[in-house]
Amino acid sequence: MFRAALRLLLVCAAAAAAVLLALVLLRWRGLILLPHEANPGQWEVFGVDVSSYQGVVDWPALAGQGVDFAFLKATEGSAMRDARFAANWEGARAAGIRVGAYHFLSYDSPGESQAENFIAAVPAAEDALPPVVDLEFYGPYLESPPEREHVRAILDPLLARLEEHYGVKPILYVTYRSYYRYLLGGGYGDYPIWCSSPTVFPLVPGWDFWQYSHTGVLEGYSGSQSCIDLNIFRGSAARFQQFGLGQAPF
Repeated sequence: MFRAALRLLLVCAAAAAAVLLALVLLRWRGLILLPHEANPGQWEVFGVDVSSYQGVVDWPALAGQGVDFAFLKATEGSAMRDARFAANWEGARAAGIRVGAYHFLSYDSPGESQAENFIAAVPAAEDALPPVVDLEFYGPYLESPPEREHVRAILDPLLARLEEHYGVKPILYVTYRSYYRYLLGGGYGDYPIWCSSPTVFPLVPGWDFWQYSHTGVLEGYSGSQSCIDLNIFRGSAARFQQFGLGQAPF
């Protein structure tokens, strides 16, 4: 009995050591990032995403903290526009930060009119990141997600119109829930992916941007939201400079 107990203890110790070693390795490779860890050294390209909740943004201050890119909320549904988008777009570009705009998809209006709302708000700048469609859940859809066919009937014409106007495939912002419910196996493999996955690297294939924190804190904004989302790009600075410039996604 003593030998069996000792053997079990050794097996458990070995398993714990293996898990610890794996966690150390993932952390060393930058595949585990702490929620308040800004501009992580394991990655070359660091960014944020903001909306009117961050209020007035001091973009040179963010650039001074290593921010290379920023996704800015532009629109939502077929009518809503973010009150700070235009100022954020101009301010970030003036500070040397590469910008992209995102649209929060509504399940309650046609994709065509949502696309026109975005196009009316967002300039077609050659050096900008591709437009983003934010595919997640809200309100009653948190508990009762819409059917896949309903979502595709809105999403597909929205993506097609944005690609036609901006000349590049939009980025799809996803959570695990939205990705595996609506995108996996649905013919969206050519679209760049920006995945929300707090702390641990995204467990979805072929992701391009990783939103690793919703609770980052930087200096340089004064809105109702004290936190700011933190992101990295999956690739080198050189690859980032070419990303979305009419070439196939990396």
